[in-house]
Amino acid sequence: MDWPIKLKWLGRTGFVLFALVWVGCSPTYVLQAGWEEARILSARRPIRAMVHDTTVTKLTRDKLRLVLDVRDFAEHELGLRAGRSYETFAQLDRDTLALNVLAAPEFELKWKTWWFPIVGHVPYKGHFNFQAAFSEARKLEEEGYDVVVQPVSAFSTLGWFPDPIMSTTLRLDSLALVDTIIHEITHSTFFLKGQADFNESFATFVGNRGAIAFFCDAVQDPTTCGRARQRWEDTRRFGRFFHSVLEPLKAVYESDLSDDEKRQGKRKVFGDAARRFNDDYELSGRYSGRRLDAGVLNNAWMISRLLYYTRLDEFESVYQSHESILRTLQVLMQEASLRDPWEALGQLVGERTDP
Repeated sequence: MDWPIKLKWLGRTGFVLFALVWVGCSPTYVLQAGWEEARILSARRPIRAMVHDTTVTKLTRDKLRLVLDVRDFAEHELGLRAGRSYETFAQLDRDTLALNVLAAPEFELKWKTWWFPIVGHVPYKGHFNFQAAFSEARKLEEEGYDVVVQPVSAFSTLGWFPDPIMSTTLRLDSLALVDTIIHEITHSTFFLKGQADFNESFATFVGNRGAIAFFCDAVQDPTTCGRARQRWEDTRRFGRFFHSVLEPLKAVYESDLSDDEKRQGKRKVFGDAARRFNDDYELSGRYSGRRLDAGVLNNAWMISRLLYYTRLDEFESVYQSHESILRTLQVLMQEASLRDPWEALGQLVGERTDP
């Protein structure tokens, strides 16, 4: 990349950082995030040049061709807007892109949120500085929150910058790579301010259904098509399992028990849930062999799952009523933009089940 282009993007980053600081975000956090974003943008290489560069390994070139193919598929077949994202590649000097910190009160299934311009309130805070992430997690624990820290391999800047595909994402297998790219392009296309659980669950649905359409219809790869279908079934089973733990937890938290008794009840609910999952759920693909450790389950862990796995069967129900992923996305985005998105989803499901 030549310097004029680099400086152009660094300048835009600086403008956004100025706005963020003046609306009340932590200057230190914003500057760190902005500096890392600028470093990533300055390290980009054009993918179309790399796929013809024989000094690049064949595996990397093949995966980069897949990135271009699925990017075009998302735009032309799914009606999503990729903009200038995923036309470049950035090699990072680490295996994990960032860490997300999520927190919830000890006796409430309620997100702690952070407010940022453009996206509004979100139930996670991403850190490129891993030490800062764990420091924030410890501080939240000292304040009495349940906390979980999770690795991130990709993210979307919602079209503000031309997101590159990063080395952390390119390490995924072909199915997960396609799912992830479609998931992130979905965010660039449709993102409702302050509706993080809908945004993420919707993108989970689009990523999975989009991957099925890509491998089953576009490239007609029967093996990966079968894996994609099974992965979507497993993902929805995960969602049902997480929701099955909600009511027992709520019963404990809303009871008149003392705090110590609530802690005992909470541990029992999570312990029973882990045993049930480990005994009854035989999943395949990327979920194969997945087990839950009751000792690390807490409210933050629960909400981190619900963020991505809420009402997935209802999204699928809307798809089944249209039998077209393109039409399904058009209907969902149109209706969700007019009123509460979960209410809109429920209405669309009701229309399918009405006689």
